[in-house]
Amino acid sequence: MSTLTQVPSYKDGLSELQENLGKMLPKEALVVFDTDANTLKETHKSILKLTAGEKAPNFSLSNAVGETSSLNSLLEKGKVVLTFYRGSWCPYCNLQLNQYQQVLEEIKSLGANLVAISPQTPDESLNIKEKNELKFEVLSDNGNIVAKQFTTVFKNGETPIETMKALGIDFDGHYADDSQELPVPAVFIIDKDGTISFAKAIDGDYRNRVEASDIINALKNN
Repeated sequence: MSTLTQVPSYKDGLSELQENLGKMLPKEALVVFDTDANTLKETHKSILKLTAGEKAPNFSLSNAVGETSSLNSLLEKGKVVLTFYRGSWCPYCNLQLNQYQQVLEEIKSLGANLVAISPQTPDESLNIKEKNELKFEVLSDNGNIVAKQFTTVFKNGETPIETMKALGIDFDGHYADDSQELPVPAVFIIDKDGTISFAKAIDGDYRNRVEASDIINALKNN
């Protein structure tokens, strides 16, 4: 039985977020970000590096308070829902992770634990945890070593980075390396034996994310 009265809709949240951003950001900045997102959608057609039925490679990463967490140790506690995101500066990541937090108890009731991974520093992982009151593990994948095994990784463009800088957002300050690389957002469900049972990325457009309902349904049906 569901523990929730309603699973949040990312599509609805995205519509509201974009309306708000349209009021907050200069028109020139919106054009830059829209162009970037649309270009990425056309550039990255085949995103997932691992698909359902394949084994997930083990990894060990630092969490938001500097403790090491491995996939194998997480799987000892149950299934793992793994989501790759860009960073605490990204409003779409904040929306997605906030909505996943809303269904965290549902995910746990279905025998799984949620883990979010980005290339940003542990300090920034802590920042996004606190900002969104996240009660799940947020891990730092410096250099996208783990992300490259699961999803597509690309170098962020100079134009969006400079536009962010003009808006007061220090993109490079969120990361420990200077690669300026980001993962294409993707979600995986890994069974206790390490087999991937669900793997999904919408497309290269970072504004589009996997719905919380997709995760819930996949856990219920597996």
